[in-house]
Amino acid sequence: MNENSNIFINKKILIYGLGKSGISAFKFLKRKNDVYLFDDSKSEINNLLIKKKIIPLKKLISLNFDLIIISPGIDKNNCKLSDFLANKNKIIHTDLDIFYSFYKNDSITITGTNGKSTTCKLLYEVLKKKKYDVKLAGNIGYPILSTTNISKKSLFIIEASSYQLDYSRIFSSKYAAILNISPDHLERHKTLNNYISAKFNLIKNQKKGSTAFLNKNDLFIQKQIKKRVYKSNIVKVDTNLINKLSSKIKNDYFSSNSNKENLCFIFEIAKKLKIKNQIIFDTLKRFKGLKYRQQKIYQNKNITIFNDSKSTSYSSSIEMLKSKNSIYWLLGGIPKKGDKFILAKKYHKNITAFIFGKNSKKFSYDLKNKISFKKFKNLKNAIRAVILKIKKNKPGSKTILFSPAAASFDSFKNFEERGSYFDKLIKYYFNGK
Repeated sequence: MNENSNIFINKKILIYGLGKSGISAFKFLKRKNDVYLFDDSKSEINNLLIKKKIIPLKKLISLNFDLIIISPGIDKNNCKLSDFLANKNKIIHTDLDIFYSFYKNDSITITGTNGKSTTCKLLYEVLKKKKYDVKLAGNIGYPILSTTNISKKSLFIIEASSYQLDYSRIFSSKYAAILNISPDHLERHKTLNNYISAKFNLIKNQKKGSTAFLNKNDLFIQKQIKKRVYKSNIVKVDTNLINKLSSKIKNDYFSSNSNKENLCFIFEIAKKLKIKNQIIFDTLKRFKGLKYRQQKIYQNKNITIFNDSKSTSYSSSIEMLKSKNSIYWLLGGIPKKGDKFILAKKYHKNITAFIFGKNSKKFSYDLKNKISFKKFKNLKNAIRAVILKIKKNKPGSKTILFSPAAASFDSFKNFEERGSYFDKLIKYYFNGK
C-alpha cells in the first residue's frame, strides 16, 4: 500500500452508479468500510444481494458520507443526486483513486479523443510478447478493481476517459499518454476547455520522475502544455515519424492515418521501456484490432464492409472517409454537442451518406452542399438502400462504412449492441438467411 492507503479504510462510503465499475468498487471496499449503494435505475439491477444494499433516496440525503465513489458515466450536474452532490466535490472519487490507494504498481494510462482502446490493446499485446506481467483495465471494459492475480511486478495498461479523469482526485500514473484531442463530450463538459482540462488531469496529477507522452502535432495539446509547468518529464511524440516505418507495417488495420499516428505512441513508450521495435512489428502482424472499431467484417471481389460502431463523433469517422474510395457511409444516432463535420472537399465526391434515425435533420444540415445523402427511418432500411444502390451501380470496388459518428443510446444500450446488430444485418444480407 502507498501513502494514500488509509483514505478508503474504515469510512462511510456511498457508491453511486451500479454498472461494472460500481459493482467492482463495492466488492473491493465492503469488507473494510461501511458501504451504501445507490443507482438512478434500480429496476435494471438483477443481483438480489446488490438490491438489498441499495439505500432509499430519502434516507440517503439525510446521511453524511466520508467519501463518494461515482461511476464515470453519471453526470453529477444532471442526475437524481445532483442537489445532494452540489457541494461535495472534495469527497468524490473514482475506482482509479481506490486502485491507486491500495497498489504500488506502475501503470501506463492512455487517454485521448480517438484510438484509446486500440492503442491500449496493442500495447498490452506488445508487453505480453515481451513476457511482462501485464494487466489491461479501465474504460476499455475491464473495471480496474476486478483485476485478479496482481503481483508486485504487475504492470497496468489503463484506458482512461475524460469522465474518469474529471472525477479522479488522487490517481497518478507513472507513464501517461494523451493521443489526440478534438471536441467531444461537450454535452457533459459544457466547453472545450473543460474537456481538455479533464484530459490533462492525468498529466497534472503525475509525480516527479513520471513520464508523459503528448502529441507534438496536436494544436490543442501543445497549447495546453504552455499553460503550466508539469512535474513529469514531457516526451513530445511526433506522429509524422510513422511515415518512415509504414513499409514495415504488414497489417491493413493500420491503413488509416489515425491508427498510424497512434502507433507512434507505442514506439515511444516501448523505447522508454527498452523494448526493441521488432517486437512491435511482430505483434502488429497478428494484431486483429478490437470489435466494432474500424473492423473489417466482410470482403469479396467488389465489396468491403467495415463495422466502426465505436465511432461516436465526426472526428472518429473522418480518417476512414479519407482512406477509401466509393464509400457508402451509414451514420446516425444521437449527435454530439458542438461536433462539426470537417473533411477536405477533395474527398466529398467519393462518399454517399445514408443517414438513419430520429436525428437525421441535424446530420442533413451538417452534410448539406458537401456530401450526397439520403435519410431513412432506421439502420435496417438504410442498409437495404445501400445494397440496392450497389446492385444498380457499375461494377467496381465499393466500401460500406458503418461509422455512425454519434452516440447509440437512441436505439441501443451501447455501441457494442449497435455493432452486433449491424453484424447480424450484414450476415443476413450477404451470407443468406
